[in-house]
Amino acid sequence: MVEVALLAIALLVLTLTLGVPLPYCFGSALMVMYFVGDVTMRGMMLWGFQQLANPVLLAIPLFVLAGTIMSESGIAGSLLRFVNAFIGHIRGGLGVVAAVSCAVIGAISGSGLTGIAAIGPLLIPEMEKRGYPRAYATALIANSSILGLLIPPSVTMIIFGWVTDTSILACFLATLVPGLLIMTSFSIINLWMSRKFDLILDEKPTFKGLSREVGRRGVHAFPALLMPIIILGGIYGGVMTPTEAAAVAVIYSVPVGFFIYKGLTVPSFVAAGKEAATAVGAIMMMILFSMILSQMFVYESIPQHLVQGIFAITENRVVLLILINILLFLVGMVVNDATSIILLGPLLLPLMQAIDVSPVQFAAIMGVNTAMGGVTPPYASILYLGARIGNVKVTKVIPPAMKLILLGYVPVVFLTSFWSDVSLFLPRLFGYAVAP
Repeated sequence: MVEVALLAIALLVLTLTLGVPLPYCFGSALMVMYFVGDVTMRGMMLWGFQQLANPVLLAIPLFVLAGTIMSESGIAGSLLRFVNAFIGHIRGGLGVVAAVSCAVIGAISGSGLTGIAAIGPLLIPEMEKRGYPRAYATALIANSSILGLLIPPSVTMIIFGWVTDTSILACFLATLVPGLLIMTSFSIINLWMSRKFDLILDEKPTFKGLSREVGRRGVHAFPALLMPIIILGGIYGGVMTPTEAAAVAVIYSVPVGFFIYKGLTVPSFVAAGKEAATAVGAIMMMILFSMILSQMFVYESIPQHLVQGIFAITENRVVLLILINILLFLVGMVVNDATSIILLGPLLLPLMQAIDVSPVQFAAIMGVNTAMGGVTPPYASILYLGARIGNVKVTKVIPPAMKLILLGYVPVVFLTSFWSDVSLFLPRLFGYAVAP
């Protein structure tokens, strides 16, 4: 049956590479397992629909809806102006504002697309006006948007915790430090690269003037800043589950958008709901098919065969971690983050546990690798969206994006893989068991 599974995976990768819609890609792989293998499709479909009824998954559509409402409401613009008050007068400061703002928005929406959708239209034209090349500004904001997949609460970590039966809160904490490290590295690289740009800077304010401006913008941004505090404080304080926090995010963003920032109108609210419903429908269909395919692999003992086959090649832990990172990176280049996690999470977890990598650290390893796929061609959905929003050719965005990935992202991938404390320090601090 290993040969059948390999044939199904090969067909899946081929159809994904050719750009076939995701449901058809997984459907073709399922048909191979059904007709060539000995799997009962009816039982698998019933099992799949039972999994979709899990209340944990309700957090996904709620966070997606909160993100789309936030994009329309003016919350992002208020956060951006507040952060810019601190470092707008520093050379390269506006680029740092982009990275930090995307991290804050990620802490609200749990999505990688929200950052570029909310920040891009506001900041890309402003950065170009201040002297940044438009392609560079687009690449920086697109790359920073993937922080939404790492800064909790993260939709991908909800999915990982669900498919691997790992604590979702521990998974949230595992990706927080890597996400902050990537934000910091992007900020430093931006400051270094900005030296060669002919930038127009704000006048350096006096301490009194800076304090007054920060206070004024802070008062205006307070409702927006309160949103991640409520969500994250509620989750980690044990007051709310991730699903309940997602519902609070939606409930909170509606009156803030309508009555405080007044970016929401009835038509834009309806449009946000339609956009969220379309995205959620696609996500749920993808989850159903990929979960069934993954369960078929488990049914046929493919994970055990995979562990035995890889250990037959090498038992060196360092080499195995490098190979697994390469595999996750390559898969992330052709499918989205959620698909990678659903397909490979249960498949690779026994191997990771065999080399003494805890499921929580594995969550961080998968998180940073699959998030990187969102800005790495050919998939690169976040990068393509950024190019459309920035109104610049993708071919011009790719070179600066690759510099940021190689210099700022890849080192964090290796740190997360080989230094367990990067991902396990916070879960241990909060009392979660992280033994392999």
